This record gives sequence, structure tokens and C-alpha cells, in this order.
Amino acid sequence: MTTAVPSDARRRALLRTARDVADDLAADAIARDHAGRPPADETARLREAGLPAALTPPRPDRGADWRTGCAVIREIATADGSVGELLARHYVHTWSGRFYAAGPRATALEEESVREQWLWTGAVNGPDSEEDAGRPGLRLRPRTSGYVLDGRRPVDTALAVADQLVVDAACSATGDVLVVRIPAGTRGLAFEPARDRLGQRVAGAGEAVFDGVAVPPGQVLGRRPYDEESATPFTELAEPALRLALCHVGLGIAEGALVEARDLSRSGRAHRLPGEDPDLFLAYGELASAAQTATAVVERATELMARALDAGARLDGEEPAAVAALVATAETVTSKAALHITARVLEFADAPGLDRFWRNARVLTSQRPAVHRLRSIGEHYLNGPHRAVAAAFR
Repeated sequence: MTTAVPSDARRRALLRTARDVADDLAADAIARDHAGRPPADETARLREAGLPAALTPPRPDRGADWRTGCAVIREIATADGSVGELLARHYVHTWSGRFYAAGPRATALEEESVREQWLWTGAVNGPDSEEDAGRPGLRLRPRTSGYVLDGRRPVDTALAVADQLVVDAACSATGDVLVVRIPAGTRGLAFEPARDRLGQRVAGAGEAVFDGVAVPPGQVLGRRPYDEESATPFTELAEPALRLALCHVGLGIAEGALVEARDLSRSGRAHRLPGEDPDLFLAYGELASAAQTATAVVERATELMARALDAGARLDGEEPAAVAALVATAETVTSKAALHITARVLEFADAPGLDRFWRNARVLTSQRPAVHRLRSIGEHYLNGPHRAVAAAFR
């Protein structure tokens, strides 16, 4: 009989693997950023290290708990923000079964994902999205068995290399918005890659095109709630979980930029030499403090999210709003720190490729305006942690 490896030992081993992969990615990060190709080589490295299978929801003998998964994402992002975002979205989308499907189906799906080393991507909109406001989006037409999916959807990572694509689409017959899983290679599924991106150029962003894609009943994960009143508390965690995982990407980008600039200063390849300029000490002190402040807020949000995910069906109805508020705070602090740090380090050294950190941070943080987060935080502070406030954070 094989003895199960203790979870703390698995965590240490997984973090060591993440550091090894990060070192490997850092070695040619500049060249890969310049090339801007789809992340086929990068995903091959991730698969060789076993990270797609490792970054799945936790079970006693497999998967990664929320804290460990986010630590892995952040470690990878210090070397390559694009690959960090790819892993962040993969990890959160592997939770789709738990967020939208029944327990046994979610378990079976996770087991298959681990066994096949699936890489996940997708885009599930919130109830207040432009599509729900009446603009054209994905549509499901019922047929004898299952549905037919048509439309287009922007996807931020791994578009041409993922094994599973998760999207939501409105049923033309009932109006229900269903979350579905589309395997790579499905007939009628095509991709249009994004070109000449400012940053996150290796993430594999683009647009998925669905032209008469067959969706069997087994690929329908569940119904996406119309609003916070129709959602279970656990399902409400889906969107803030993704945003928090992306906070770890932003934090990793900031830390990577700061470390690379520090190494340049220590080696004498910067504009000013360490040990000779008190203004340089002041500047690094400011940036290190900004990074540490963001880290503290993100880790607090990560701990709260981890407890909420662990609660599962026992999650209190008011808890998602509190989680969403803290995640919005983490986004605000991290976005500001990442943009400030990655721009400021360019003043310290004129090294090739150092600008990639700012470009990556700029694209990552532009996905959601800061004013929306601040208004949501203020509404939660004034109105309290009732469930109705959770929708404001989308």
C-alpha cells in the first residue's frame, strides 16, 4: 500500500517546481516577449513540470489549495507575467465544476483534468456584462440532445493551446445563461489571435469564434445566476476568485521588476551605483514599501478567500460580499503598486527588456477601471456586508 504524501510536503515540492520553472522562463523571457508568439513552448514547459495537473482544486491526494495555487501563480509571474496570467486563469477555470455543477460531476471532471493534464481557459461574464445588457453575445440553440453554440467571445489567455474552453451563453429557448465546456478541436470552433499587443504578449489572447458548435448535455456545467439574489453564496465567489488570482499576477510582475532592477544596480549596470547614492536608497525604500504593502493586502484577501472556498456549501450568505470587498481593495492597491514600481525602475537602469514589466502591468491592470472598484468598496463600507452588494464588485 502506497503512503500518501503529506499535503505540506506536496506544497513545498510544488513551490520548488514553480521556482525551477520560473528560473527557466526568466532565462529567455526577453526573447519570447519580443517574438510574441502563441504560448506553445511555454505550455510545453508547464506540462513537463506537471503544473496544469497540480493547479486543480484540492483533494486529499491531489490538487492545490487556494493559498498554494496563488503562491505558484505569483512565483511564475515574477519571471513572466504572461505565463503567470495563463496559469491564474487555468487554475480558476478548473474550479468551474465546483462553482456551477453538482458535486459528483465536478469531482469526475477534476479527476479527468488531472489525468489528462488539461490546460483550461475561457471567459465567463458577470450578470452586468455588455452581453447581458442586450449586446450580441454567445447563443445556445436547443436541439434533440444538447445545444448548438454560435457567436464570438474575447479570451485573454491560451486561446490556441488550451484543452478546455469555459464560456457562458444564453439559451434562445429559455433565456437561461448556461456555463459550458468546449474541448479543443471541436468542430466549428476557430480562433483569431490578438496581434501587436502592448504587453502580456505571450499570454495567447484573442477571440474564440463558435460556428454551429455542438454542445452535448455532459458539457453543460450549470446555470449562471442572473443576479446575486439567484446565486448560491459559493457561486458568487467565482468572479472575485479570478480577480484575486490576477492580483497575484500583478504582484509577481512588480516583484520581478524590482528584483531585476536591484540586480542591475548591484552589478554596476545601472545609472547609479549602490552604496554611493542616498537618493537611490530612498527610491528603493519607497518601491520596496509599496510592494510589501500590496503583498500584505493581497495575502489578507487570499486568506479570506481560502476560508470561503473551504466552507463550500456551508458558506454564509453575507460572506461573498465581504470577500469581494477585500478583493477589490487588493486590486486597487496592487494595480497602483505594479504600475508605479514597473515605471519607476526604468529610471534606475537602461537595460534591454526591463520595460516588459511595465507593459505587462499596464495591460493586466487595464482590464477593470479603478473607479469602479473604489465605488464598490465605498458602497460596501456604507451599506454593510449584505449579499446584494456583491454584484457591485463585478
